Amino acid sequence: MKLLFLLALVVGPALAQAQTVQNNAIVIGRVDSVTSAVLKEKRKLWVYVPDGATSPVYAPRRYPVVYLLDGDAWFTATTGVLQKLSGYPNSVCPEMIVVGIPNTNRTRDLTPSISTTATGELSAAVLKTSGGGENFTAFLEKELIPYVDAHYPTTPHRTLIGHSFGGLLVVNTLVHHPALFENYVAIDPSMWWDQEKLLQQAHEVLAQPRFAGRALFVASANNTGQDSLQVLQDPSVGGAMTRSKWRLRDELARNRRNGLRWAYQYYPTDTHNTVPLLATYDALHFLFPAYALSPAATSDLFNPASKVEQAALLEAHYKQISAQAGYPVLPSEVTVNALAYRLMAQPEQAARALALFQLNVRNYPTSFNVHDSLGDYYQAQGQPARAIAAYTKALQLKEYPETRQKLTQLQAKK
Repeated sequence: MKLLFLLALVVGPALAQAQTVQNNAIVIGRVDSVTSAVLKEKRKLWVYVPDGATSPVYAPRRYPVVYLLDGDAWFTATTGVLQKLSGYPNSVCPEMIVVGIPNTNRTRDLTPSISTTATGELSAAVLKTSGGGENFTAFLEKELIPYVDAHYPTTPHRTLIGHSFGGLLVVNTLVHHPALFENYVAIDPSMWWDQEKLLQQAHEVLAQPRFAGRALFVASANNTGQDSLQVLQDPSVGGAMTRSKWRLRDELARNRRNGLRWAYQYYPTDTHNTVPLLATYDALHFLFPAYALSPAATSDLFNPASKVEQAALLEAHYKQISAQAGYPVLPSEVTVNALAYRLMAQPEQAARALALFQLNVRNYPTSFNVHDSLGDYYQAQGQPARAIAAYTKALQLKEYPETRQKLTQLQAKK
């Protein structure tokens, strides 16, 4: 629809990413819950779903899912970064659903083994409750993921993000349950836990060729402000955390043929508590390396002198994305529509505009909007019979006042 295209030119990403306003409040998600037989408790969820999932204009879509540990702490920041990086017109990553998991007993759920080693920060009473990480992973696998897939428009592509103890659980899940998620983001993970027991397990497991199609991003903060020699002698938790992350990096480097695609990023000016924001931004760039169009391809999309056919370019690009994701990924309806209207405004680009409108019809045949937009094209080109056919098809799918008015005006001229 032309009105939406004009809005896209004015506000850009805000069209696809506008927050829901309810009673003068800006709403970025909803609170849901799952009653867990595994954990023997009711667990709240903070869920963000892209606006396109419930758009009255565009065809329903499905989205990959980010499962976010410490969800109550990082939900707003993570959804904000994700929205900006997935926006029209040159997305770094796909739009995704975010499922934030608030804590009830953090040490219990996010540590994979029972530790009796005092840290100065965790009391003996708290340590006694540790070691429930495998049970929590069973909750993710057997209850939470099936619930989310049943109640939200998901695709079979999942990312797990965790910070500190959450990062520890992320690595534990990758090591022991690699098939559960495609992407793993461990932000300043507490690999020192339980005298580095998980690192000892990872030493053998990471040597096995069982990680094809999996990606890991590890973020490491500056927790001590010391140089490497000082860290080697530092008996504090900060020193132990830094040394354990070095050992994780070494294990990853030692096993480059296990199929895992990984990156280790050090943040010298960020501490343990400030690193998640930048790390999430960088992780999304790393996890989806082929998602964004190259600068040259972007130029071809908007350059009227380019010899590249825009529809063919987008189809080829999204075939590459689909191959990486492992399931069909289509260019968004709103992006293709906006580009088509932009080209339609240039008489010499009419054929290319038509190819894009037709691409949208092939990809989203049940969307009334793509047929309405095709009708706009034919009307602009002075082809009223084809415009009437397109508007009629749109109205068969959805009654929309603006489309009805256009159809009535064209029929009155016959």
